[in-house]
Amino acid sequence: RNEMKRFNFYSLIVMVALTLCLVMNSSAMAKSQNLKAVSFLPKDHPLCKMIHVWVDRVNAECGDAIKIDWLGGGEVIPGFDQAESLQNNIVQIIFNPTAYYAPLAPELNAFTLSKLSIAEERKPGGLYEYMDERHKKIGMKYIGTWLHDPFYLRVNKPVKTIEDLKGVKMRTSALYDRFMKKLGMIPVTVKFGDTFTSLERNLVQGFGFATLGPRDWGWLKNCKYIIDIPFYTRQNTLILMNLDVWNGLEKSVQDKIMDITIKFEPEMVAHFEAQIKEEWKKYDEIGIKRIKFTPAENKKYYEAAYEAEWEDLTKKVPALVPDLKRLTGN
Repeated sequence: RNEMKRFNFYSLIVMVALTLCLVMNSSAMAKSQNLKAVSFLPKDHPLCKMIHVWVDRVNAECGDAIKIDWLGGGEVIPGFDQAESLQNNIVQIIFNPTAYYAPLAPELNAFTLSKLSIAEERKPGGLYEYMDERHKKIGMKYIGTWLHDPFYLRVNKPVKTIEDLKGVKMRTSALYDRFMKKLGMIPVTVKFGDTFTSLERNLVQGFGFATLGPRDWGWLKNCKYIIDIPFYTRQNTLILMNLDVWNGLEKSVQDKIMDITIKFEPEMVAHFEAQIKEEWKKYDEIGIKRIKFTPAENKKYYEAAYEAEWEDLTKKVPALVPDLKRLTGN
């Protein structure tokens, strides 16, 4: 009987030890997460330069808690499908523009209309908190912004007035359609990789894009005129995480990621401002012509970009527009 008691006692100890090992292992597994990420642009794209900095910093400073594995861009998951992949936890992080998933929450298009700095947006009760809550409603955590570069329209012929833009076919993406239509232009959806050929064959006579990139891809070979009136200077390209994955992280890890991001954003802006300054020098070297209209027409052109978006938001989310205008400094 004593031997049986000893046997039961030792069996109990073994079981407790095994249970503790399993708990410790599962706990360790829970703490160490591999997070798959995709971007709407290729990893080697000049506009993605600072994503590398953010990913490396998070991986270095979060220790064994998480590891971000940035798989690539649209060749992995097409840009317009990345938000759905994030919602379904196929990937855990995306670097994507709000225009690509705005059908899920149209109010997110207000990002481009912000007249505030990113730091101002992060003030308590500001645009960051508001947009964070709107993202939570669609299963996403809004972490921060990874790009700063204003948008321009470029054309393949000189134009003297806004009237000259009417009927011009423009390569577009989801962001500029309404603005182009308001100017009387004809937006044409062209895949990123087909843009050079479309310009070369005159299937489109211009395009909308940020400052950096088009020169590197040869798009300016057949498009030497830039309307030098920047618009949507507050980029709509965000760092987003699957909300359930975010909620599953330790509070200390969440705090670390946000701290990294808040410090990263002004560095990111400074990096791109320096790059843009150098890019304009290269534009001058290759003979890119800058177009401006009369002061009155310049104002009309600039305001049209914002009016087009506010009109769309008024149709889609009228109840939210007063808050959106206040929060974006309009």
